[in-house]
Formats: sequence, C-alpha cells, structure tokens
Amino acid sequence: MSDDASLSWWPAAGHGDEVLYAVDGPLGRARLNRPRAINALDRASVDSLLHQLQEWATEDRIAAVVLDGAGERGLCAGGDVRALRDAVLAGRTQEAAGYWETEYAVDALVASYPKPYVAWMDGIVMGGGVGVSAHGSVRLVTERTRLAMPETIIGFFPDVAGLHLLARAPGETGTHVALTGAPVGGADAVDLGMADALVPSSAQGDVLGALREDPTLEATALASTLTTSATGQAFGDDTDSWLLAQRGWIDACYAGDDAAVILERLRGRPEPEAQEAAGLVAARSPHSVAVALEALRRAASMSVEEVLAQDLRLAQHFAGHPDFAEGVRAQLVDKDRQPRWQRGSVAEVTRDEVLAAFGT
Repeated sequence: MSDDASLSWWPAAGHGDEVLYAVDGPLGRARLNRPRAINALDRASVDSLLHQLQEWATEDRIAAVVLDGAGERGLCAGGDVRALRDAVLAGRTQEAAGYWETEYAVDALVASYPKPYVAWMDGIVMGGGVGVSAHGSVRLVTERTRLAMPETIIGFFPDVAGLHLLARAPGETGTHVALTGAPVGGADAVDLGMADALVPSSAQGDVLGALREDPTLEATALASTLTTSATGQAFGDDTDSWLLAQRGWIDACYAGDDAAVILERLRGRPEPEAQEAAGLVAARSPHSVAVALEALRRAASMSVEEVLAQDLRLAQHFAGHPDFAEGVRAQLVDKDRQPRWQRGSVAEVTRDEVLAAFGT
C-alpha cells in the first residue's frame, strides 16, 4: 500500500469507520477498512459506500474515485455471509434482503459511475469485492491478485453481477470460474474481462501519482508507465494466463446448459486440471451449481442492471434454501469443510427446482 500518512481519513457522515475516505488532490479515495476480516462487506460498509459514492458523483472537486483495501491481505474477501446466515436462521429474512438490495445498489452505481472509478484489486478479491471493483472503469490487478466468485462453495450463487462479466469471458472460461469457485490470478482476471491491466503491486504510489496529474488516465495508459517493478526488474514475463492455456478442455467440457453433463465431461477428460475441476464441481452445492449455470446463460443477454435484478430474486430464493445455511456453516462457522447438501449430486437437481429459483 502506498504511503498515505499525509492524508486525513474520515468515515462518511453518519456512518462508522468500516470504510474510510480521503480527498487526495482531485481524487476521492475510498478504503475498505475491516482488515481483520479481509475487508468483508457488512451492512454498515455498503451503506457507507452508497452514501459517499453518491455524494462524490456530483461534487465538483472530485475528478475520480480510487478504491482500495486496508491491510496486506487484499481488497475484499466478499460479503459478510456469516451475518446473513445468522439473520436468515433467526427469521430476519428482510434484514438479509435489505443487505442485498443495498449491496447491489452500490454495484449498479459503480457500473454507471459518472466519473472515472479506479479499483486497486491487489491480493484477495472475492464475491462482493468483485462487485465493488470489477464494474469500475479502471480495474488494476497485480501479481498478488487472487480473484474468485466462490459462492457455490457455500450453497449460494455468483452474485453482484459477476455473471454479467463471466458470461462474456472467452469461450467457457467464465463457466469454469462460476461453477468451481476456484481463484484465478491477475493475468486471468484481465483475460476474463474482470480487470483491465496487470501492474506491479509495488506500484500503487506511482499509479496514484499519475492519477493526481491526470485523473482521466485509462488502465492501459497507467500500465504503460509501469513496465518495471520497484526493483527495476522487467514485469509481466511470468504472468501468463492459466485459463487461456487450458481452453482446450475448458471449452469442450463446459458447453451447454446441463450441469450433470458438464460434470461427466470433466470426469472423462485425461487432463489432471480437468480432473481437479471435476472434483471441485462435484463438491459444491448441487443446487448452487445447477442454478448458477442457468443464471450465467441468462446473463449473456442481460445488462448489468438486469443481472443485478436477477441476482436479487435469486438471493432471496437462496436465503430460504437449506444449502446456504449449511454451506456457510461448513466453510466459515464450524469450518469442518464437510457440508451435507440437500441433493447428492447435480444429476438429482430437477429442471423444476432450477426454474423455481427464478420464480418460474
């Protein structure tokens, strides 16, 4: 993280310090500030972001907004799903619905922001962290980036309009990321269309300096000034895309609309990477995998706003499905990593169950 000691950081008016803000010349700086939770987005965080981003959208002195995360581990580990699970189990479903409504309103605002919105996507960028970054106009990843939409692991689905981006990724690479929940590196994030440029993690100060000089700089222009790292070594030689190298089996296996068929194709491939992917898909919530695939295919013809509207319908459905509470329990509460899903396999999830998630 760059040296920002000279800046005055403050919470949004009427909000807590879950997100802090500063004015840095022509830049509005927003910093997710829950480092012990890898800046997971709780209700207070999304309320604060919505308030301040709306305010800066019309404030003349702010020419661009820059988002980053406190601490060394990453931008954001996602939404605070433990709190959402607690609300659902306590019967406070409206509390959970209100969280998703506000979170998705922030994502929609980021996607349509009237000024440059620069996301520093260093380290862990997962779930809700993708929503507040990957819809921005300038999206910078680094060699430290680990980006994922891991929701099928917890009996949920890839939300925050992440499917809008994954549905437009090359071939079936987006399908692989959506169904497995596996993290990818910075180069893969660029190739997926979830980021614009790969830059050295040591260069945040240089990026901010360039933006102070010209807040309208696009990602490629910023990256072109950062061809070497702080040590003077060439950057980018070892940052090739893993996903693109695996397109042969990825495109062949993940085509179509039937999750059970996809899993069988993966199991039938000789590549160890395909076998690993099969193991991941099989371990996820069968309900989540089947619904996520359907949602991904629908998202291909939708706008960001339409995908977010679909996400809200799906989130409310998933809140009432037993796999969500069970998945969060296994992954984040008891941490036994032994979820007991409602269905034994994706082949057991019926078409009617999938359509019910969409209210049809």
